[in-house]
Amino acid sequence: METDEIKALHAIIDGHVQGVGFRYFVHNFAESHALAGWVRNRHEDQVEVFAEGSEANLNELLRALWRGPGSARVINVDYEWLPAQRQHTRFSILPSEF
Repeated sequence: METDEIKALHAIIDGHVQGVGFRYFVHNFAESHALAGWVRNRHEDQVEVFAEGSEANLNELLRALWRGPGSARVINVDYEWLPAQRQHTRFSILPSEF
């Protein structure tokens, strides 16, 4: 598989990840790494991410999700690789899912 092939990553991040700027952290990272998709808060102290881009940039995003911003405390990142849908042209912060 070529590293510049467009792939998709879907991730659910658990821990102290709400109210600490996690969505903005993901948004800024995604924009600076040419990723498209979205991020949103979910119920039960989770953040959900769907991102598309090169495999290399998505792997960097995955590593960044484990770190999060300085005030976050990530307990787990559950993720799956998916075929790219190519439905997004930019990266967005979606309304929270509660």
